[in-house]
Amino acid sequence: MSGGDFFDTNVFIYLFDDADARKQAIAQSLVSRALAAGDAAISFQVVQETLHVLTRKFTRQVTPEVAAQILQNSLLPLWRVQPSPALYARALALQERYAFSFYDSLIIAAALEAGSQRLLTEDLHNGQQIDGLTIHNPFTDSFTD
Repeated sequence: MSGGDFFDTNVFIYLFDDADARKQAIAQSLVSRALAAGDAAISFQVVQETLHVLTRKFTRQVTPEVAAQILQNSLLPLWRVQPSPALYARALALQERYAFSFYDSLIIAAALEAGSQRLLTEDLHNGQQIDGLTIHNPFTDSFTD
């Protein structure tokens, strides 16, 4: 599908969270570049988690109108992976093989389905490789875009 980066939910959360200016700036740069190039990917899971956090768990919850704008302008243009029986089966196999949580396994399975080379997340082991996918934490000092 994309071949570009796959973004985990935390990249989008930092995009709208001004509690850490450095992480917010990194997220803004990554998402802006991805939207301009059109080469990154996210899954339905990232869309759901982002909207849930922003509208229910965020310190300053966004309104439904703002959430709709975020969906339209930031999430929908990158949404490449839909749920499918094959995606869930792959996630379960990854969970068994690597002992990740199911939801982390589902993110990895979606990144693999998208054909991404890198999964950008701070939730998994930086530098780990899984079936040709490399996990990168974009919020570390050693990350190169």
